[in-house]
Amino acid sequence: MTSPTTSTPGGDGIRARLLDRALATAVSRVGAPGRIRFTERQLYYEMCRVLRPLGAVPRRVPVTPAAPVRYERFEEALRRYGEVPGLLEPVPVPVAEAEDRTVQAPPREPAEPDLYDYGLPRLLVCQSRSVARMLLANDVHLEAACPVLTPDGLPLDPRLVAGLGRVDGATVHVLHDASTAGLALVARVRESVASAPGARAVRVASMGLVPRHAAALHLTSPRGPAPDPEGPGLPTEHVALRPRERDWLAEGRFAEVEAVPPARLLRTVLRQVRGPRIPSHSIWTGLRELRAAGFMTWPTNRPGETRRYEDTRR
Repeated sequence: MTSPTTSTPGGDGIRARLLDRALATAVSRVGAPGRIRFTERQLYYEMCRVLRPLGAVPRRVPVTPAAPVRYERFEEALRRYGEVPGLLEPVPVPVAEAEDRTVQAPPREPAEPDLYDYGLPRLLVCQSRSVARMLLANDVHLEAACPVLTPDGLPLDPRLVAGLGRVDGATVHVLHDASTAGLALVARVRESVASAPGARAVRVASMGLVPRHAAALHLTSPRGPAPDPEGPGLPTEHVALRPRERDWLAEGRFAEVEAVPPARLLRTVLRQVRGPRIPSHSIWTGLRELRAAGFMTWPTNRPGETRRYEDTRR
């Protein structure tokens, strides 16, 4: 008789078939609706939601479950599955360790010399290169009229910050994980903006995540090494974190932005970056606006006159 912890060839086959079926379900869900492009880790977290569905748990019940399957098992199932439609290629990791970060390279000149002469109302900085690529692949930068950068672009180019300073209410949004490194990124961006000339009243806003967001969304939360108690700790601007959230981070817990379902992530980023929604246009507002219409409006035909364009304000 085998012990419960002993794996058998038959048990491995059943487990593999179970994971293959869960992966097939995750592939059909992760890009819906509308053929969303997604990353490998987004597919992994979708597979975790298939294996451990928590949709019936109310949001008021905070839950950050552990991953039901190791990432290595997911990669094995992914190799067995073959080509996945909509899956983005992994982002190559730059060899940052081989570079000398003590000397900052001068900013590169853009192809258009007047690029920095315009105002910039918003900017998005993503902690994850994969998330930044996913947003670009789904044309978020076009829909929101917002450039998307990664921490590799820090400190921000002073000319870029000056462009933000030309627009009232310009905001730099920071999309980060619920982790100590993610919370520290907000402080880095804020310091970069404050040290650049021409920043004026440029605002730096944290788009998330924080631990309470991860608990409300029931995001899968892996566990890493606990932070060094003698390290710098959390930035002072995050004093609004509740004691339970600080304890959660002190245990080495974290939740990645890629754990958010892709469709929900796209909707949230667009809503936060574009700001409040403009009221929809109706037929009644259109009729009221006709009184203030200028010239080059619809041509009229007066008795005894030829058809011509007329200024309706006269």
